[in-house]
Amino acid sequence: MNEPIYYDKTTDSMYVTLREGRVVDNIVHDDQDFVIDIGEDGKPVGYNIQHASEHPDVIAEALQILQRGNRIAAE
Repeated sequence: MNEPIYYDKTTDSMYVTLREGRVVDNIVHDDQDFVIDIGEDGKPVGYNIQHASEHPDVIAEALQILQRGNRIAAE
């Protein structure tokens, strides 16, 4: 798997990869500047967060999902 978190400081964008999988759809949240990529099974694959430095709440939510996923995978 690629790095779970990628931050591009030139665009202030962050991508949080929750798990591997092919993206087949996405949910756009324009009001909060983020997109949730949805996998074939209908579950989130990753978060694309624009203006990341302005949205610590969205980053925290994505990281919580990532942590839960890693905990389940380790069991």
